[in-house]
Amino acid sequence: MAINRFTTMAYSEADEMVFGNAKKPVKAGLDLEIGAGYTTAEVNYAPRPEAGESMEKLISEYQRITKDIMARMVQVGFPSVVLETEHVQQMTNNPSWGAAVAHAQKTIMEEYHEEYGIKCALRHTPGDIREHKEFMELRGGKMDVVMESFEQIAESGADLLSIESMGGKEIFDYAVLRNDVPGMLYAIGCLGTMDMDYLWQEISSVAQKKGVVSAGDTDCAQANTAMFIAGGLLDKNLAHTLAILARAISAPRSLAAYEAGAVGPGKDCGYENIIVKAISGMPMAFEGKTSTCAHSDVMGNLIMQCCDLWSNESVEYHGEFGGTTVQCWSESLNYDCALMNTALKSGNEKILRDLLMASDRFRDPQAYVLAYDNAYAVGEAIVKDGEDIFLRAKNAAVACCDTLNNSEGLEMTKFELGALEKATKELDAITSESETFLSECMDRFKKEVPVFKPENYAL
Repeated sequence: MAINRFTTMAYSEADEMVFGNAKKPVKAGLDLEIGAGYTTAEVNYAPRPEAGESMEKLISEYQRITKDIMARMVQVGFPSVVLETEHVQQMTNNPSWGAAVAHAQKTIMEEYHEEYGIKCALRHTPGDIREHKEFMELRGGKMDVVMESFEQIAESGADLLSIESMGGKEIFDYAVLRNDVPGMLYAIGCLGTMDMDYLWQEISSVAQKKGVVSAGDTDCAQANTAMFIAGGLLDKNLAHTLAILARAISAPRSLAAYEAGAVGPGKDCGYENIIVKAISGMPMAFEGKTSTCAHSDVMGNLIMQCCDLWSNESVEYHGEFGGTTVQCWSESLNYDCALMNTALKSGNEKILRDLLMASDRFRDPQAYVLAYDNAYAVGEAIVKDGEDIFLRAKNAAVACCDTLNNSEGLEMTKFELGALEKATKELDAITSESETFLSECMDRFKKEVPVFKPENYAL
C-alpha cells in the first residue's frame, strides 16, 4: 500500500464536526454503517485470567461474553452494536486461537442479526507482541506472527482490524520520566510514525485481500501512558500540560494509519482521535465517562463530542447485580448512543455536542486542548507541513502550547504553568530542519538508551 499524507483538513471549519457523522462513513459487518448518521456502542471486554489456560476455555468464555451482549441489546431494544475483542497474548502468539475465538463470536452475532435484525460488527485487536525480553523487535519473526494473526482473524469473522502499536516506546519511556520534550517528540512523532507507516501498510494489505476493514490504531503505549502518569487534579507525577503535549504529538502519529490505507473507525482509547477525525474525515471511536470501569479521566463528557462509536475501554467479565459486566456496560453505552441519536434525528446534535464539550472544557489542560474547536486548530497546524513527519509533529506540539498559553477561562496551577513555560522554551529551541533533528536524536539516544535499536525503524 502507498503512503498518502494529509495536507488539508476534511472539514472546512470545526463547527462542521458532530457525533455520528463522518465525511467518509464505513460499512462493516452485518448491515452496520459507522459515521453515517447515527452512533453505535462499541463494547470492549476481557476474559477472566483462568480462561486463558486453554483455547477451549477461551472460546467458551468469549461465547458467553458475546451471547450476553447480544441478548441484552435485543432485550432492551437497541438497534446496533460493535464488539471489540482485544487479544490476550495467547490469542496473538497462537494465531489459531484468535481465529477460533473470532469464528465463535461471529457465528453468534450472525444468529442474532438473522433473527432480530440487529446491525453489528466484530473488531479484533491483536496484541503488539513485537518485543524481545529486553528490547523492541518491531521487524522480523515477531512481526510475522502478528501478521499471521491478522490473516487468520480476517478469514474467521473479524470485520474490523486494529492494533495498539508500540513503535517509539523505548525512547518515550526514557523521555517522559525526564520531562524531555524533544525526546517525546522524537519517540512519538518520528519513530512512532515510521513504525506506523511500516505496520499499517501490511495490515491494510491483509484487509484488502480478505475483504474486511483496516480500521485504525491508537497511541495507547505513549500518550495514554502520559495521561495515566499525570493522573487527576491532586497528582503531580507528571504535569497535565506535558500529558496533553504528548497527546497532541500523537495525533500525526495515529494519523499515519489512515495514510497507509486504514479507513476507520479509529480505536477507542485514542483521545487524539478528535484531531485525526478533523483531518481525515474518517469515523472514530472514543471512550470517556463510560470507561470508568477501566480508568478515570478528566474529560468524560467532552470526549463524546464527535464520536461515531462510543466505548467502555474494557471490563473484565464477571457478575454484577444488574447482570454480567458486559451486559451492564453495554446497556449504559447504548443509552448514551440513544440520546445522541435522538439529538441527530431532531436536529439538536450541535446543542448536545456543545453541552458535552462545555461541561469539561475548563476542567483540565487536556480537556481544553481536545475541545473540538481547539483540536481542529491543532489539526490545521499538522497539515500545514503534512508531508514532513518531524515538522508536523513539532507543529502539533507548538499549537498545543499556544492554545494553553493563550487560553481563556482555563485555570492552571503554578506547577502546570511552570511545566508549560519550560515545554514552550524547549520547543522554541528545537531546529526546524528535519534531518538535523533526526540525526541529533539518533546519536543522542543510541548513547543514552541501550535498548534503542535503530534497525527497528530501518534507520
